[in-house]
Amino acid sequence: MNAAPKLRLAADVGGTFTDIVLDNCTSRWTCKVLTTPSRPEEGVLDGIHEILRISDRRLADVADFVHGTTLATNAVIERRGARIALLATQGFRDVLDIATESRYDQYELALIRPKPLAARELRFTVPERMDASGSVRLALDEAAVAALVPALRAERVEAIAIAFLHSYANPAHERRAAAILREMMPEASLSLSCEVCPEIREYERTSTTTVNAYVQPLMDSYLSRMEARLAEEGFRGTIGLMTSGGGLTSIDTARRFPVRLVESGPAGGAIFATQIAAMLGETEVIAFDMGGTTAKITLIEDFAAESARLFEVDRAARFLKGSGLPVRIPVIEMVEIGAGGGSIAHLDALKRVAVGPESASSVPGPACYGRGGARPTVTDADLVLGLLDPAAFAGGTIRLQPDLSCQALAADIGNALGMQPEMAAYAVYEMVCENMASAARVHAVERGVTASQQTVIAFGGAAPLHVGRVAEKIGAARVVVPPNAGVGSAIGFLAAPISFELVRSEYMRIDAFDAATATRLLDAMAREIREWVEPAAHGARLYEKRMVFMRYVGQGHEITVELPDGPLAADAGVALRAAYEATYADMFRRFIPNSPIEILAWSVTIATRTALPAAIAQSPPDGPAPPPDGHADFFDGRAGAMVAVPRYRRTQLANGARIAGPAVIVEDETSTFVTASYDAWVDATGCIVMQRRSRGAAA
Repeated sequence: MNAAPKLRLAADVGGTFTDIVLDNCTSRWTCKVLTTPSRPEEGVLDGIHEILRISDRRLADVADFVHGTTLATNAVIERRGARIALLATQGFRDVLDIATESRYDQYELALIRPKPLAARELRFTVPERMDASGSVRLALDEAAVAALVPALRAERVEAIAIAFLHSYANPAHERRAAAILREMMPEASLSLSCEVCPEIREYERTSTTTVNAYVQPLMDSYLSRMEARLAEEGFRGTIGLMTSGGGLTSIDTARRFPVRLVESGPAGGAIFATQIAAMLGETEVIAFDMGGTTAKITLIEDFAAESARLFEVDRAARFLKGSGLPVRIPVIEMVEIGAGGGSIAHLDALKRVAVGPESASSVPGPACYGRGGARPTVTDADLVLGLLDPAAFAGGTIRLQPDLSCQALAADIGNALGMQPEMAAYAVYEMVCENMASAARVHAVERGVTASQQTVIAFGGAAPLHVGRVAEKIGAARVVVPPNAGVGSAIGFLAAPISFELVRSEYMRIDAFDAATATRLLDAMAREIREWVEPAAHGARLYEKRMVFMRYVGQGHEITVELPDGPLAADAGVALRAAYEATYADMFRRFIPNSPIEILAWSVTIATRTALPAAIAQSPPDGPAPPPDGHADFFDGRAGAMVAVPRYRRTQLANGARIAGPAVIVEDETSTFVTASYDAWVDATGCIVMQRRSRGAAA
């Protein structure tokens, strides 16, 4: 007798909506509920109750619960984290202000930097000193550490980040200071840089540790409540947390290192887009994820998203690297901007229409929700333009009120510019689409690709409404909106592998390569990771990947070279030089013969493996357009008039039936706007495919 299909549950907590997906390999159920910002687990439980009602299943039958959230990111951006202190080496109190001494905009005299998470009055130092080799130059003054406790208590400190100089080489002082503080202040959360980010580069290591400390009490409390509530509801399965690098980790590891979760939702979206790209055989893709609060752009090449080791949170300048708080963690490479359905539209100092980054979130929400929001948002603009059905939004769970949207658009934008609410809505729509198109162009140029040559895969609740216009602006000829696009990130969670990566700094020159030392370091890292990964993997086969970060002596940045499995041979340095030079030549078309090479860090990743779906054969669309399920009154800003646009239900579209734009395709989780430049059809995978008719229609 065959066992029942495994039941798996995923939840993606966004700034506005919480997306829930239940899957048993043969069927999938989805729903969206409003996020409850003060206690996010309440929204998750509301969504779980609804999905179990829809599917007629029990929580006790769910084997896996996979969770991702923007809670950590939003806490940093909105400064809603813990009151934290930084404990540093004497003389290094201001490392968060000095940073790397670089300017992200050389010619801006009034440069604005994000405010450090640890205020200067809450940064303390103690005498101690390690050198870069890990040798003790000055012993830790333990009495000085203990003497700080009264001041920490007086300042009502909730969490402490400990980041001593060169602790990546020798963590003894950090661990001893933590032991003293843990004994004297058991109520405080502690984050040690030797555990959070054991790598060189003092500023990035300290910044990452302070971010971890800042969000740890919040995330630990939330995850504890979530775990307890699930147990009360009868859940007996495994909980996995989505990390920014695209893998799943255990709830205990997530509590220790919540900084790893800062981009967990977008990482799930990238996995979702990768799966869709594989099914369609699309090798050059822009993944466009637009939810209620932010929009994310990820490039996917040959069915893989590029990864990075440095991410910036809370950028002061939208597209300028160096303007945010650096977080040194494994992360999927992407660009993120404050442009979602809940992003608030306003006039800037020059009376120009601007959108975001401030969001109405779920409380009070857009004006049209009727929940107290009075400022116009992108969703309000979409509604006034006629792109949303007021009675069918979010599967009919939220009844939209167009009159409230008109009032908000008139009050904040239209009256000041002499515009009717419809034209104000068109201005907001155009601006948010231009912001996202600009982000796509910049990200593509930075990665050395041409945006117009990419296929755009759109998902997230708001993306299908805007992707047609964004694609027009960047010149893309092909757009894909997958099934269940509105909850794409949550679906991506279910395809994520169990995974964890650890990076450690250990300096070594290739001309003095010590294979025994390198092997001992890598083996120790692998053992540490397996302690975290093996319980979560439940016996699944694990794959190990070892990497090394190398550079020519004197350079400022490293490139990555993969290491062979197992112990390194005594002459491994020769092979490493050859591999480095080949990688360098591939990136820069040349290498520097006989130049000395140094190793700065080592990486070990241990993960399960998720297979990509096989490509599905497609046939050209040849079916007639079905009769529309009514019409929408759409305001065409270029014509300055309302036009009747056919509206279709996605469930009524047969595969291969071609629809000419403009048209609106409605479903419970989102709606797709097919602009006048595109024809659309549903392909064999169930995706809506939009193909551009002619290049001449580009804006």
